[in-house]
Amino acid sequence: MEKKNLFEHIHELETQMNHMHGDMGRLKLAVKELLEENQRLTIENEQLRRVLKKEVPVEVKVAEPQIAEILKDTHSHPYPEVVGEGYDNLARLYHEGFHICNVYYGHLRTEGDCLFCLSFLNKSE
Repeated sequence: MEKKNLFEHIHELETQMNHMHGDMGRLKLAVKELLEENQRLTIENEQLRRVLKKEVPVEVKVAEPQIAEILKDTHSHPYPEVVGEGYDNLARLYHEGFHICNVYYGHLRTEGDCLFCLSFLNKSE
């Protein structure tokens, strides 16, 4: 090989190695993102399994006169003072580690308490 061809060949190899290095960096980033998502989903899955093991289906049967009484009470008081079952469910979800705020609703809380969720819980009380 001539000196010029040798230099061109080395330059081509260097260019290919730079491309491979870039590809390797992108692959490492993709693997990192996949591992993080896998870990998040594993934690969420474990929490959901614990919740399912704890929950026992409870059926509450309400007689028709009681339903009429409940409906009459809700029409007379548009803002009932008693915190309802919905609030209890949201509080339970929050304490199980899920967001209940409109920003991240249903996502797993991984960084401690969420100010949006706490604000929502405090408004409902």
